[in-house]
Amino acid sequence: MRLSSRMQFLIKNGLRGFVWLAVLLIIYFFFKEIVISNAPDAWVEQFYARPLVIYIIYFASEFFFGIIPPEFFMIWAFNKGGVINYTLTVAFFAVVSYALGYVTFLIGQFIYKKVTFRYVRIKYLKTSWPQLRKYGIFLIIVAALTPLPWSAICLLVGAGGYPSGRFLRYAIFRLIRFAVYGFIIFQTHQI
Repeated sequence: MRLSSRMQFLIKNGLRGFVWLAVLLIIYFFFKEIVISNAPDAWVEQFYARPLVIYIIYFASEFFFGIIPPEFFMIWAFNKGGVINYTLTVAFFAVVSYALGYVTFLIGQFIYKKVTFRYVRIKYLKTSWPQLRKYGIFLIIVAALTPLPWSAICLLVGAGGYPSGRFLRYAIFRLIRFAVYGFIIFQTHQI
């Protein structure tokens, strides 16, 4: 049975994203064992004494190309308090990520309508633009579920001229990711 090119794209890039997640988790566990375990009080005091700074960093990361994976913030939330606090914080992070993804999508739609962007698209994106149009929905799903930069993908898809309703429907996978990853982090850090 041969898979369609869109399904192959989804599977291939989904696997790449999960490999990135594995790499990030390995880095985190090494960092935790080597650096944090040597001076745990210093690290706890730095990051848990100023939650507003963490929230600002999270907002900035989710808006500006998603440079810091949200799993690090989930780990911070786990170490911050009890089960209810963790659940509410992860839910807050999920809603913020979904909302800021939509904001960057709208920025992309705004850019799409500009004449200068049409020139850039015709001049420089001749070969990659049809792929974005073809795989846009799958790109949303892959970025929502994996450590690919969520807001950057949302910006590209918005600039690709995708309708808002369709984007919002497929961006729900972002909320699913937070639920699944939040559960995994909760289970692995209880030990």
